[in-house]
Amino acid sequence: MTPLAEKLRPKTLDEYIGQQHLVGKGAVLRTLIEAGHIPSMILWGPPGIGKTTLATIISHTLRRPFHTLSAISSGVKEVRDVINTAKQQEGAVLFIDEIHRFNKAQQDSLLGAVERGILTLIGATTENPSFEVISALLSRCQVYVLKEFGEAEMKQLLDKAVDYYAHQGRHIELKETEAIMRISGGDARKLLNAVELIVNKSETADVVIDNARATEVIQQNLAYYDRQGEMHYDIISAFIKSMRGSDPNAAVYWLARMIEGGEDPVFIARRMLIFASEDISNANPNALLLANACFDAVTKIGYPECRITLSQCAVYLASSPKSNSTYMALANAQQAIKQTGDLPVPLHIRNAPTKLMKELNYGKGYKYAHDYEGNFVMQEFLPDALSGSAFYQPGNNPREQETRRQLHEKWQGKYGY
Repeated sequence: MTPLAEKLRPKTLDEYIGQQHLVGKGAVLRTLIEAGHIPSMILWGPPGIGKTTLATIISHTLRRPFHTLSAISSGVKEVRDVINTAKQQEGAVLFIDEIHRFNKAQQDSLLGAVERGILTLIGATTENPSFEVISALLSRCQVYVLKEFGEAEMKQLLDKAVDYYAHQGRHIELKETEAIMRISGGDARKLLNAVELIVNKSETADVVIDNARATEVIQQNLAYYDRQGEMHYDIISAFIKSMRGSDPNAAVYWLARMIEGGEDPVFIARRMLIFASEDISNANPNALLLANACFDAVTKIGYPECRITLSQCAVYLASSPKSNSTYMALANAQQAIKQTGDLPVPLHIRNAPTKLMKELNYGKGYKYAHDYEGNFVMQEFLPDALSGSAFYQPGNNPREQETRRQLHEKWQGKYGY
């Protein structure tokens, strides 16, 4: 039986919901599509927000041969078969779902065909392509970021579902939608699956969807764990937040849920590696070392043995003191750049490799720190317009409080330390 989400899949850009920054009137991707010329591209975004649908619409709009592969079940042989077929066609499009699951050899097999224009590649991924797509292939593709659906887009989907069932002789009353929206979490497929589940569970033609009914029906039918989407993001979110909240017991529980569900151990290790810098930082620099060692060990040994290493690292990170000071320092600096633009580098700290640059006073007045007592001398390193800006504020933990004391001593209160 065809799922409701498939029945309601849009066939044109005008029917397509969301992603107006890409396909709205005058938007970059719509302009390219209407001009009949699209680049190879990677569509990056969370599950259930229309990546596959958009790829299909692009192909149908341009009336090009369309080939689909899933990185879960396809390999180099299947890629080569499509390439050989595409050589006999004009303007063929190859859509690869979950392209982040292709290994280096599989991604390498695409390079020649993409570069020579034998086919146009459209890859879909829920993971950051900077980490998951090899640089050679990424450089040949345009990356488009798709956004999670907001309440307005989800309401449009609900209205489409109501209209569909009305044509089937069933009346759906959306009395309350907060619960079904919350459970769907911005995932269109999840939302429509939930509606279909509620309707199918009803024995009458008239169906009332309210918070109590949605919660009751959906929670009774939730999968234990689905690493292809569904609960994937909920579980990893719970795992990260448990470590951030310094609860090793909850962290190990959610880790076990992922392990039992068959989650990719490299994905788990990568998230812990990010966490070590984002949430622990210099409150305990050893956290990054351990997380990196864990990532290395997981890539070497795999399941089932690596589950022990994952547990060790998760418990350590959860039990460690926390600080997001360096994460916030970068965010503060980026915000300053947005507000002030690309300010010039002060002359005295510019590089001066040529005679002309020296004549232009590049590097003039620079003080070499190692020539001074304590390997420090007071001088300005920021652009004049940002002088004294304290982007970094040490966290409230013993190690960073010592850092604050040292910075105060060096800079004599210039940055407010």
